[in-house]
Amino acid sequence: MNATSSDDPGRIVLLTTSHRVAPGLLSWPAWQVLRTADRVLCADAAHPQLPYLRDAGIEVEQAAPTAQELVDACAGGRTVTVVATGEGEPRLTDGLARLAGSGRVQMPDLELLPGSYDLPGARLLDLVQVMDRIRTECPWSSTQTHQGLAKYGIEEAYELVEAIESGDRDELREELGDVLLQVVFHARIAQEGRPEDGTEAFSIDDVAGTIVEKLIHRHPHVFGDDTAETPEEVKAHWLRTKAVEKQRTSVTEGIPLHQPALALAAKLASRTRTAGLDVPLPVGDGIGYELLALAARAEAEGIDPETALRAAARSYRDAIRVAEEGAAAG
Repeated sequence: MNATSSDDPGRIVLLTTSHRVAPGLLSWPAWQVLRTADRVLCADAAHPQLPYLRDAGIEVEQAAPTAQELVDACAGGRTVTVVATGEGEPRLTDGLARLAGSGRVQMPDLELLPGSYDLPGARLLDLVQVMDRIRTECPWSSTQTHQGLAKYGIEEAYELVEAIESGDRDELREELGDVLLQVVFHARIAQEGRPEDGTEAFSIDDVAGTIVEKLIHRHPHVFGDDTAETPEEVKAHWLRTKAVEKQRTSVTEGIPLHQPALALAAKLASRTRTAGLDVPLPVGDGIGYELLALAARAEAEGIDPETALRAAARSYRDAIRVAEEGAAAG
């Protein structure tokens, strides 16, 4: 306990914690202040930290003092630690600010002490929790299947591409979230599994674990002893590792045939060129063969034909709108 002095206004420590970190995992300064405080208060009897604090021998009083009551409790050089609720105790902090601003009260030292911190990516835990509740309680979401959601995945991917091409950062952030939602939604459905028809369950952690393993394995120049000085060397690493993993018998394996036709044609041309195969383009009548040749030519020149055509289509759209405005004005 702290030594006291009658004219010492004392000290208030507002201890905050993150619900995204396991309860009981507190910083060393947090444990120090908890152990040395004259009183430890918490307004929430169900606060997730309380069982762990009590297990550590710390006596926690359930109390929600007013600002004046808390200042009075610190009189004589006492330290009072308040374990903040999830809302951060705005009523108490506003009250303390008003007292300090009045100039009529000798205020204790006020310290805000984070007991645990969010790590990068911590908000993803919130998304998983929100998705779990929606899947359980929402009449629409609770009945969705992978097949039923497939069209939304395609739509969101296209909207993301549009946001990238527009250069709108706010729209990009929103559309990335919509794509992420599709991943989390599908993973939540997969978590349920269906043993009766042989469907094995997996979770978002399994999804993340799989991609982490894949990224580490395909980047030996980052996580291993290999070296790569140029993007071309990185791509060569990636292709060699992928070929060993997939053990494919054809360069066409793994190319989704339901993607847009220009992208499909460019992907086939890219795989053929990368494999060093000399495969002449098929010759036939009709615009389809002409488009195939254009897509192959664009890929060889390092141009994405889908992106190029979308840019041209947007210019055409703008021209149509100008024409419409002219017709309306006439």
